[in-house]
Amino acid sequence: MTNSQFSSSVLFYLNGSRRVIDDVDLDMTLLQYLRSTGMTSVKLGCGEGGCGACTVMVSSYDTATNKPRHYAANACLFPLYAVDGLHIVTVEGLGTSSSPHQIQLRLASLHSFQCGFCTAGFVMSLYVLLRNNPQPSELEIEECFDGNLCRCTGYRPILDAAKTFAKDAWKSGSLIGPDGLVNVAQANGCGVKDCCQLQTNEFSLPEPAASRTNGAGCCRGGSAKLGCCKSATVNGAEAEKIEAMKQFRPYDETQEPIFPPFLARYARGETTDEHCRLALMIRNRRVDAQCKLFYRPLSLKQLLAIISEHPEAKIVAGSSEIGIEKTFKHSEFPVQVYVSDVPELRQVEEVAGGISFGANITLARFNSALQQLSEQHGLVKSQGFAALKNALKFFAGNQIRNVATLAGNIATASPISDLNPVLLATGAVLTLVSGSGAERQVPMSEFFLSYRRTALQPGEILRSVFVPFSRPYEIVRSFKQAKRKDDDIAIVTCGMRVRIDPKSRIVEEAAFGFGGMAPTTILAKEPAAACKGKTWGDSAVLKQMMAACQQELQLPYTVPGGMAEYRTALTCSFILKFWAISCFHLGIDCEEAKFVAEMDLDAEERALVKGQQAYDSVTDRMVVGKGVAHLSALKHTTGEARYVDDMPPVGDELHMAMVPSARAHARIVSIDSSQALAAPGVVKVLTSSDIPAANVWNIFHDEEILPTNTVHHMAQPVALVIARTRKQAQAGARLVQVEYEDLPAILTVQDAIAKESWFPEVRQLKNGDVDAAFASADVVLSGESYSPVQEHFYLETMGAIAVPKNEDGEIDLYASTQNPTEAQMVCAEVLGVPAARIVCHVKRMGGGFGGKESRSSLIAAFAALGAHHTKQSVRLMLDRDMDMMISGQRGSFLGRWTCAATRDGRLLGMRMHLFANGGFSHDLSLGVLDRAMSHVDNCFRFPATEIIGRICQTNTQSVTAFRGFGGPESMIICMSMLSELAQHLDMPFEQLQRINLYEPNDVTPFSQKLEGQDWNVPRMWDELSAEVQYDKLRREVDEFNACSRYRKRGLAIIPTKFGISFGVKHLNQGMALVHVYMDGSVLVAHGGTEMGQGLHTKMAQIAAETLQLPLSTIFISETATNTAANTSPTAASASSDLNGFAVYNACKKLADRLRPYREQMPNEPFSKIAKTAYLDRCDLSATGHYATPDIGFDWQTQQGQLFFYFTQGCAVAMVELDLLTGTHTALRTDIKMDVGRSLNKAIDIGQIEGAFTQGYGMYAMEEYLYSPKDGRLLTAGPGNYKIPSALDCPRELNISLLEPKEPNGLKTIFSSKGIGEPPLFLGASVYFALKDAVLAARKQMNVKQLLRLECPATPEVLRLACEDEIVEMTRVPKEQKQGMPFAVRI
Repeated sequence: MTNSQFSSSVLFYLNGSRRVIDDVDLDMTLLQYLRSTGMTSVKLGCGEGGCGACTVMVSSYDTATNKPRHYAANACLFPLYAVDGLHIVTVEGLGTSSSPHQIQLRLASLHSFQCGFCTAGFVMSLYVLLRNNPQPSELEIEECFDGNLCRCTGYRPILDAAKTFAKDAWKSGSLIGPDGLVNVAQANGCGVKDCCQLQTNEFSLPEPAASRTNGAGCCRGGSAKLGCCKSATVNGAEAEKIEAMKQFRPYDETQEPIFPPFLARYARGETTDEHCRLALMIRNRRVDAQCKLFYRPLSLKQLLAIISEHPEAKIVAGSSEIGIEKTFKHSEFPVQVYVSDVPELRQVEEVAGGISFGANITLARFNSALQQLSEQHGLVKSQGFAALKNALKFFAGNQIRNVATLAGNIATASPISDLNPVLLATGAVLTLVSGSGAERQVPMSEFFLSYRRTALQPGEILRSVFVPFSRPYEIVRSFKQAKRKDDDIAIVTCGMRVRIDPKSRIVEEAAFGFGGMAPTTILAKEPAAACKGKTWGDSAVLKQMMAACQQELQLPYTVPGGMAEYRTALTCSFILKFWAISCFHLGIDCEEAKFVAEMDLDAEERALVKGQQAYDSVTDRMVVGKGVAHLSALKHTTGEARYVDDMPPVGDELHMAMVPSARAHARIVSIDSSQALAAPGVVKVLTSSDIPAANVWNIFHDEEILPTNTVHHMAQPVALVIARTRKQAQAGARLVQVEYEDLPAILTVQDAIAKESWFPEVRQLKNGDVDAAFASADVVLSGESYSPVQEHFYLETMGAIAVPKNEDGEIDLYASTQNPTEAQMVCAEVLGVPAARIVCHVKRMGGGFGGKESRSSLIAAFAALGAHHTKQSVRLMLDRDMDMMISGQRGSFLGRWTCAATRDGRLLGMRMHLFANGGFSHDLSLGVLDRAMSHVDNCFRFPATEIIGRICQTNTQSVTAFRGFGGPESMIICMSMLSELAQHLDMPFEQLQRINLYEPNDVTPFSQKLEGQDWNVPRMWDELSAEVQYDKLRREVDEFNACSRYRKRGLAIIPTKFGISFGVKHLNQGMALVHVYMDGSVLVAHGGTEMGQGLHTKMAQIAAETLQLPLSTIFISETATNTAANTSPTAASASSDLNGFAVYNACKKLADRLRPYREQMPNEPFSKIAKTAYLDRCDLSATGHYATPDIGFDWQTQQGQLFFYFTQGCAVAMVELDLLTGTHTALRTDIKMDVGRSLNKAIDIGQIEGAFTQGYGMYAMEEYLYSPKDGRLLTAGPGNYKIPSALDCPRELNISLLEPKEPNGLKTIFSSKGIGEPPLFLGASVYFALKDAVLAARKQMNVKQLLRLECPATPEVLRLACEDEIVEMTRVPKEQKQGMPFAVRI
């Protein structure tokens, strides 16, 4: 091919505007390009296509149909060179906060998001669905989000808001009529003239700690029959939802922008007089480029000519694999050929005996083709197509399926491929073609040679995949097991096929393809041989097949990937499922076929998420208590909200990257930065010797900023590299050479206990005579329970920008931190300047959950150090994997306990030893331990207690704060203990709990009285039990379990109490600064930071209520240390209490000052009142301060009040468990919370749902694993660490707020309660429901041993806990459990 046949320019449209890039940077992704042009709605959440925060709509023109095609894609993986001829649409192209698209408006109005970092990705996923299907079903809406993650919300509000676009939207509640408009009856009050709800009071300052009562006097004349409409029980959640929906308009797809006509002509080759579409050949002129030469052919002929010339070239299609290899493995592919525009590789045609699929067909198109073929050819011939379609159902997320290709899935030769085992089982044949045009056919069974090595020769490509039709009396099925059912890589996959003689039932052919059981996808020979020629349906044949499978596929204890027993058990479980399904469909009467409905779970349509949020309407306040939408909601949905990395660069801004330690524990012998300094763009390399002042930080000053002599955990930052670009900084960091001398490393809490690796502090709480309690008890039970590690997984990783003023050592610091004051102080100490020279600014965070309370200060210090040395702005943003490796997490706890009780279940005493894994430094571990010890009783009265706590020192990243701060860790240990006690007593778990609940005025182990007015757990337990009809649910679960062999249901109810206050007394203070301007607008600054929890919204509501002004007049810009000095961290669920009262106190001063002017000018607008006061020289600025009264606990004397009050709640959960795989479905969850007199009920509902979902993940899903070999974190990133997705949401989720029957006596701001952390433990209700299901399974198998269920209850844990014949058959013998396991929980 000649150069004249190629172009080097890429032409595309972005939000309707044409763009042409000459000599495109071949290493740049679409995300990097978009962000460089100011499209900052497209977020970098993970860099591996696993979170969906970077979702954009890609539109291409299909010349075969002469129609545009719209699909969602991950911009973080999409190569910029692939955009030629495409139209890219981002959230900015939909609407603005002043003129939003209906998607943006509806999601914002219905409280769909919190931190907002993930929001644009969800908006775009829904937008793509509506562009392709303007009237989708609710199921289609739910499934369109399978590639998007949110860590804040719990997903329910997102799904609810999105479903307003469904063709059957809200029909059950008649909220939207056939015309698409909201129907609202009597929306303006109760319908009576001068309705109480419409009355406005004269200005009177509200009392911040007063309880709310309904006003006297009634529009209905005080009729006892009618009652006052302000007193009537109204579901405020539904009323507010209806009010919000009044502004919605029908979605009209005809008003969407059309596909650019020029691109249609461009695709058809009709633009010869303009920019002509040609094949692309681009050379990268950067010396440090990973890709030097790029081709984009437009025909198979061009492609073959290119690979003939460049047989070593890397073939690129969806870039879902190569993108990860380049980003995380730093692989370099100098020559790349993009083949997604070669039409011959996408063709689907029927040939003799089956279908030939063009190998480069995307998985989304492949899925559509399989559906059409199944409908066209019928069930008999389409068994293989249906099995492949089923495998695609759980393959990655929409964004990946839209770009990933069949060829890519095959040629990457992943041993855990979803599709390859199915293709093997169907007898698929591959057609390979070389650059010379020579073709050869290779059966799939001969394609995989060894790990990641195939039969493809250099210069060959995969052209097509032939899948044969299935034949009569042939059954084909696929199965997959992963940690999370949706959008997850497989643990084990398989495809199975059997064909029998219809008369004799003799097996004529059988094939069993497995992934995850060997270095390659394999056909298991022994199971096939065990059944071939034998009678299908004969139980003896099933046993022989399973035995053969176990024998052939038994994995060693040290197998890569771990889970040896589970993986082997899955192969036999899948064979059992296939046996039952195939026998049923072949009409064979056997015992297993009777249970086919329990086996064929994938055939079921997923139940939709539904639920209700319930609370009383607020009628006696202007704005406080009402479900006002998050003040930044529309900014979130339109992409206008700015986060740290969205800030434009300041001057010649530099970028920083860290040099991570390659050892878990070692002495540093030398650091050689010479290669890095010689690399392109590198400006400076910093080590500990470059720190001008203090090289220690954190509360205990036991951690170095940069290590001088010793590294203490894998990936600990050893040095810092500063360069012109982020990529150059990261490349430079990889060139820094560090020589180590290894030292022994301790990883797990168990190893630390054994080796007595402790921090010095010992905590003790003693109450009553434990020995006497044990001596008098009928039952004394001992054991140990483990609480797992959990990753914060805030969607916005840690980051900071340091901007030096180059005068007096001043630096403006822009950080993603919950603790701006600590960031300020640490930077000042490191640089040796007064704290007043450092100003830390926090606009908002994309999530925090405690993870940015302390560890964020280290990132800020790194950036400040770089700015100090270079005198230029320095930006440091962590990649997801690095963030997870260094930023800390929820630490594990091991509890060794003994408890005593009477025969009827009355608790008498508890002795508890808590061991916390603190990591390598103190950080906040002592505070975490304190809260763990004060919450280990949960809601239960132990007359005698002895609680001892120690912190283990290990060679892992330092443990830090995480939502709950020790409370959820110790409460799960307590509840596990009580669960085992209930088993031992043969007593229902709920009965044991109920009879031991604290009653009003009982005293906790830390000597705090549970005040009768504010102890509501027994009431909530009884109310919730009655509302859900718990006894009826229990009977239904038991009846289901009695009739079901391979599925069991479980039910549980649990309570929680959470103490509100910082454990350190001086942190219990807040401050605020409020300005009233001459135009009547109000600026509020306070000490709390906004991370999605709605703190700024609540503070604005308090200010508006106190000043008696519309909420729209209140503005909160940011949190900064020059407007709010000496702030406490935004943590401990106390920020609304502390800062809210401070805001109230400041506003009260202003209200008092302005009262005379208001009284003199009763009918004038506030702007005129403010101007008049200013002209009268009235001070229109005020500060407010608040210190929590009556608290302060001395751990030495065990005297004083530890918490100001307790937030409380109860939850009921029901689950269904697949006993053969360990997969579960959360069927229903009901939660009731006591939040006092809420400041914003809708926001509090969101906090409850989000916290519950995090707790659900902690106890039943999220697994944090380390390599015992080298101390490396194995679960870095969403590919290996699985948080709940939208499709994990309970099928029914009901949330209600306890409405106080009488004043609760709280001295908090407007009698409200903190809510951020308390609901998290209620996620354990799912864990205990799963335990209940496992107990039912063990009862069926007559397993009598006490169940000690590991936590988190992953599918592996649940499957192995069932202890059936398959599990026993696949156990690795003890004598073979030698050597080092692949992974350990720390």
